[in-house]
Amino acid sequence: MSTEQPRPRWSGPVAPAVGDSGIREALTRLDEPVYILRGPHGLGAAAGGAVGPDGEHEVVAAVPPLGPERLGSAAFLRAHGVRQAYMSGAMAGGIASADLVIALARAGYLASYGAAGLLPETVEKALRRFAAEIPGLPYACNLIHSPSEERLERTAVDLYLRHRVRCVEASAFLGLTPHIVRYRLAGLRAGGPHGVLAENRVIAKVSRTEIAELFMRPAPEPMVRALLAEGAIDEEQARLAARVPLADDITVEADSGGHTDRRPLPAQLPVLLRRRNALTGELDWPERIRVGAAGGIGTPEAAWSAFAMGADYVVTGSVNQSCVEAGTSERVKEMLAQADLADCEMAPAADMFEMGVELQVLKRGTLFPMRARQLYELYRAHDGIDDLPADVRARLEQQVFRRPLEDVWTETAAYFERRDPAQLSRAAGHPKRKAALVYRWYLGMASRWAKTGDADRAVDYQIWCGPAMGSFNSWVRGTYLAAPRNRRVADVARHLMAGAAYHQRLSMLRAAGLALSPALADYPVPQPAPEDGILTAVRP
Repeated sequence: MSTEQPRPRWSGPVAPAVGDSGIREALTRLDEPVYILRGPHGLGAAAGGAVGPDGEHEVVAAVPPLGPERLGSAAFLRAHGVRQAYMSGAMAGGIASADLVIALARAGYLASYGAAGLLPETVEKALRRFAAEIPGLPYACNLIHSPSEERLERTAVDLYLRHRVRCVEASAFLGLTPHIVRYRLAGLRAGGPHGVLAENRVIAKVSRTEIAELFMRPAPEPMVRALLAEGAIDEEQARLAARVPLADDITVEADSGGHTDRRPLPAQLPVLLRRRNALTGELDWPERIRVGAAGGIGTPEAAWSAFAMGADYVVTGSVNQSCVEAGTSERVKEMLAQADLADCEMAPAADMFEMGVELQVLKRGTLFPMRARQLYELYRAHDGIDDLPADVRARLEQQVFRRPLEDVWTETAAYFERRDPAQLSRAAGHPKRKAALVYRWYLGMASRWAKTGDADRAVDYQIWCGPAMGSFNSWVRGTYLAAPRNRRVADVARHLMAGAAYHQRLSMLRAAGLALSPALADYPVPQPAPEDGILTAVRP
């Protein structure tokens, strides 16, 4: 005698839609329950309604309402005051522009302003815009580690504290500095359910476990004592320092644009999650440090896979650089919109040139990666620019710098005289350091040429980019988002997160044993509403 229970029957008010298109349409209605039904005409689906004992359609699987706001950590949403566990990471030089930050804040997402490499007066102008245009809405500002220009890091913290910036994204740190510690501790005060409130939030973007652990622990006591002695923090803040981790959130940076170790996210994220869990128990933190995922997030599948692995939030970067609000040139956006998966390469970083640190850039359509590597090889092989062979120097002056190297040095010296005179002091009497500053002129200008769209230097554009850009382009091909003029950061965020929720539903159906058609495996980019005024013509 069979003990198998009969399957429930559909008795909802809405007639099931049969076939792949009907199932897809139902699954994209994320705020309603969906029932997969088997009837006389095959598989179908219905959103909403209910099941009962009558009807001709057998219910073979069901998924509850699962909107994008349910992905990731609810604690992340509460802490940052956002609607979804999604963040746009900082892109230096203002590429993550004030316009980009404001657009995402108004749509309920967190975005980090790309303050790295900008003059203090430029950053301050953006902070004033945020105070005027998005008061009370969430945003972050980038604080990049500057080992060769310590003054910039210190000045940025001065600005953030003065303007009461409540969240920073700390990136490219090779170790802790007094400046990031000062920012965190200056926001501590007694209160709250756990006896301490941390008003200055830190999101640490890291790619190495040992650096992540520094941010998961309290501020080092020697730094705390030194800051107290300097008057940078008060007695209460020094006392409370041991009761909070240095960061609230740790972003695991995998194979991303810019500074990256190019580690695969599926290998890297579980290691950081495991370490977070161990330290939470060891240090008895009252609240769990949240761990997010960055690098390679360019499709709904990538976003969902990060959440499925346990990420509390996801961070995008390269894909936002091709959007309307990004602070870069239209020419660069067109180049990014044509990038494929294999169109990225590592090149020396301007801010850590002497240390041999590299970052990931676009190689399609530009000679920058090759020329930057050649400059680093010359830096290592020679004691200074006067030590260069005559033919090598002539080639550099004609093809790369397009001016005499002494003129480059004059311009470089004038720049650092305004920005960081200590650089010139360290270079005085040290030809190799002087050469490094000259070579860094090219690296710095290459990103500026790209940002401004200097047509005469297009072959030298430095464009920070990771493989997520090629993945995104493949996903949106044939849709309105194929054209950069239609890419708006809030739209990109909305479609990525809605698509991730769609893929969450697919995974639940597969786990229930349902064999789905391959036609359902891709989340379709919805067409914009006519009132949006978006041109829907796409490339062939």
